[in-house]
Amino acid sequence: MGQLEAKGLLCERDDRILFSDLSFQVNAGEWIQITGGNGAGKTTLLRLLTGLARPDAGEVCWQGEPLHRDRDSYHQHLLWLGHQPGIKTRLTALENLRFFHHHGDSARCMDALAQAGLAGYEDIPVNQLSAGQQRRVALARLWLTHAILWILDEPFTAIDVNGVERLTRRMADHTARGGMVIMTTHQPLNVAGDKIRRIALTSERAGQ
Repeated sequence: MGQLEAKGLLCERDDRILFSDLSFQVNAGEWIQITGGNGAGKTTLLRLLTGLARPDAGEVCWQGEPLHRDRDSYHQHLLWLGHQPGIKTRLTALENLRFFHHHGDSARCMDALAQAGLAGYEDIPVNQLSAGQQRRVALARLWLTHAILWILDEPFTAIDVNGVERLTRRMADHTARGGMVIMTTHQPLNVAGDKIRRIALTSERAGQ
């Protein structure tokens, strides 16, 4: 079981307040979509929630404890996939998964790559794959991870319609089993409206 809480978050960039007094709670089994226009601070908020950045005011808590007190323990429960795939281009797709998931034997890693739509590409160096295929290598981790909380920044970038549907089903399965998903996406999600809670960001000029 998990609980993530944002308490009175303030973030300012280049004389703009991206968001202020932002508070919300995410519980086990919840699926959250962060929405807002370009520059509204969606990626920045995700980075705050991962503990990779600190807010100008307020704090993020996991299980009631501020992240900065025990970030390492928190990261054991977290899978973070950002804009960049975060994979090693000189390794093959299979080698990348085994690097990130030491508990995953080759059979499990091969299955994860197949689930992500990369069957037949397991032994090809990542630098020879297309942008969409590289993205799929990173997203294959969703079929291997034991993390409770997934924080995903635009996971559907460069992914075709079939891939989006497959990933959406995987996220739905994760939350149905008590996992947590926080994500951004510009693409419409083909799920029932009550499955996802949306948090909208709007920015303003500092001092206004």
